[in-house]
Amino acid sequence: MADFDERSGIVCCTTPWGLWYQTLDEVSLEVTVEGDLKSRDVTVSCQSNSLSVAIRDHKIIDGNLFGTVKAKGLIWTIESDKSQKILRIVLQKQDVSTVNTWPSLLEGSYVADEWLLENMRKKAALEAMQLKNPEFDLSGSDITGHYATGGPDTPS
Repeated sequence: MADFDERSGIVCCTTPWGLWYQTLDEVSLEVTVEGDLKSRDVTVSCQSNSLSVAIRDHKIIDGNLFGTVKAKGLIWTIESDKSQKILRIVLQKQDVSTVNTWPSLLEGSYVADEWLLENMRKKAALEAMQLKNPEFDLSGSDITGHYATGGPDTPS
């Protein structure tokens, strides 16, 4: 739901290599690389529950993902941002729901702190409400309550 993200912003978790963030159906990574970067310098390997990323044979990310992804749905691109390059990786979540907000990218690594996780869950709940109510613009909205279980209770 890229349009919703563009209007409402992203809630990102910073890491030594860049940042990661998520939507209801995707997990995105932005790896910051100084200097020149070509596609031949990048190795990305993804299974349904693991991810490995290497740049110039130096492993940046390697481990078991917090959740399951559609390995064949992985997309990566190299983008320029002034004097640095950004390796952008997008993973498609296998389980798309508001209760499937990942608290970390990998099991035990790149963990979102409590405040950040709460905001990720809030954003997921708003995104789900936006999908159910496309006629409304909820990008600037704020809601409270029960994010760990998918957001506030709403009438059916």
